[in-house]
Amino acid sequence: MEFLIVFFVAVGLAMDAFAVSIGAGTSGLVEDLRSKARMAFHFGWFQAMMTILGWLLGSTVERYVSTFDHWIAFALLLYVGANMIRSGVKQGEESFQQNPSKGGTMVMLSVATSIDALAVGLSMALVGTSVWLPALVIGVVALAFSVFGLQMGCRLGEKFGKRVEILGGLILIGIGLRIVITHMA
Repeated sequence: MEFLIVFFVAVGLAMDAFAVSIGAGTSGLVEDLRSKARMAFHFGWFQAMMTILGWLLGSTVERYVSTFDHWIAFALLLYVGANMIRSGVKQGEESFQQNPSKGGTMVMLSVATSIDALAVGLSMALVGTSVWLPALVIGVVALAFSVFGLQMGCRLGEKFGKRVEILGGLILIGIGLRIVITHMA
């Protein structure tokens, strides 16, 4: 997989973590450096590990679906992208009652923001792409976007996060379209 494509996938996947980080930053509950580092690390780690887990799951079924794998990859990316767009359009506000960088809340947020990475890892296995470098890039980009989101959240507020989630969804759908077009050519 080309590095530029991997980077765009990583950016698309990082949008959930970025949006949640903005929300966490606006809550005023994640102010100290340790809390910010803990949250960013978890988001990056979970993104990378869920990508690998999805790839491992996909590798076991690849030989059975190789004739229509590009459509499966497209459907998964379309589903994830559409959900991100739908979530970005919703007007409901999310607020945290306690510091979201600790305990069960941190794990829940880490899993929730990395479910789409599982689907991307599965898609990568179905199209025969190696996972190791992409997983590393996905994790590092998620970590960086989380740090940036926490910083922005402290300054800009919650409104910006929804628009970024929409952009992430559009990027993933675009990647899915590219996969289908590439396989049809």
